[in-house]
Amino acid sequence: MKRIALFEDSGSDGLSPIALMRPVFELVCGQFSLRERLIRCCEVAEWGAFVRSHLAETYRESQPEAHVNDSIWLSAAVTLLINGRWVPDAAAIRKLASAADNEVGMLNDQIVFLTLDPLEAALLEDVPWDELLEQLAASRTAVDVSGTMIQHPWDLINHNGDQLSTDFQLRQFGHAAAPFGCQVSLGTQNVLGPDVAVIGNKSDLFVDKTARIDPYVVLDARHGPISINAGAVIQPFTRLEGPCHVGRDSQLFRANVREGTTVGPVCRVGGEVEESILHGFVNSYHDGFLGHSYVCPWVNMGALTTNSDLKNDYSNVRIPLSGDMIDTGSTKVGCFIGDHSKTALCSLFNTGSSIGLFGMVLPGGGLLPKHIPSFCRIWNGVLDDRVTLEAALTTARTAMGRRNEEFTPAQERLVRHLFEHTRAERETAVERFAAKLQARRENSVTA
Repeated sequence: MKRIALFEDSGSDGLSPIALMRPVFELVCGQFSLRERLIRCCEVAEWGAFVRSHLAETYRESQPEAHVNDSIWLSAAVTLLINGRWVPDAAAIRKLASAADNEVGMLNDQIVFLTLDPLEAALLEDVPWDELLEQLAASRTAVDVSGTMIQHPWDLINHNGDQLSTDFQLRQFGHAAAPFGCQVSLGTQNVLGPDVAVIGNKSDLFVDKTARIDPYVVLDARHGPISINAGAVIQPFTRLEGPCHVGRDSQLFRANVREGTTVGPVCRVGGEVEESILHGFVNSYHDGFLGHSYVCPWVNMGALTTNSDLKNDYSNVRIPLSGDMIDTGSTKVGCFIGDHSKTALCSLFNTGSSIGLFGMVLPGGGLLPKHIPSFCRIWNGVLDDRVTLEAALTTARTAMGRRNEEFTPAQERLVRHLFEHTRAERETAVERFAAKLQARRENSVTA
């Protein structure tokens, strides 16, 4: 039995906007977040988390069993520290389970894990995490580990398909009687009616016994496994293509779900979805296209909301993260949408778009700006920062109440902090947009 502590390092900054309201190890890749995967696969006696200070209160609230930013707990016993940006494969999970106290796991010159002695924990009060870990790593025996270190949001998308297959294989490590909560396999009990088409090997399909699969659904496992969790409802004329995962209590309405897609818990999904991650509590009920994208909780996507994920000249996609353009090195990149943002009908997102928290997208026709900072609005094609904080908080309470979830005082305090934290980004973006709009108007007059 191990004590583990997940930690955020300076690389967490590269995962905006999808990590603004959560630690990086709560981001989803495959069927689970890193935290869920480790606790399911390893014999964890107790665990802690060291997160950005403004996330500590809400994380304690959501994970009451965790020791959050607790240096006293850390100094009480030997603890295995694990980098929150690491997504392990099956071999890495096995290596982690047998890691020696004198080893440091390394991947691409980045620290993945190391064992912390109680006496060393006291040093954290005086030395920043990144600096201390570098010092401690120098005294350990370096061992190479596999898996992926997530640097940017699109890394989660690029590795999601492989991780879905890995998580399906890792079911043997689950502690429950059935793997990862999937209670019924088609190999032991056929829970599907005769009008459900299964293509491929049935051993690559797991369906919880409480899930409802209606007639005229196609489950295509030829390219990878499909998992459907408890309480999920798959309505007629839906097609699922593996590898993919449907979380608990999610509903799919005549959807075309392409391979490499994760639908988290309590989502409502229609239209076409390709190689995307819907974190959970996402509403995308109507027709439209979502490709190579990550969508955070409490996002509502209006009818025919669609994004581009491929440029016409097939060149690498550049995306604005916190306003700075970054070359993704990939030709297939969609959009990344932060918590509580809303899109109106017929919203059209350009290739490689970044939408922050509490965005209000009201399109006036044509492609939307690639950068919509947190608490900003698009109104008839114009970017402004007229989303008031109080109105945003009211909408959040209403949206969460519709799913029987509470918008707690701690969450409100976090949102108020992030409103100030993101102020400079949106002010700069609005100024730049206004300047470009003015230049365009002057050029049209001159012409």
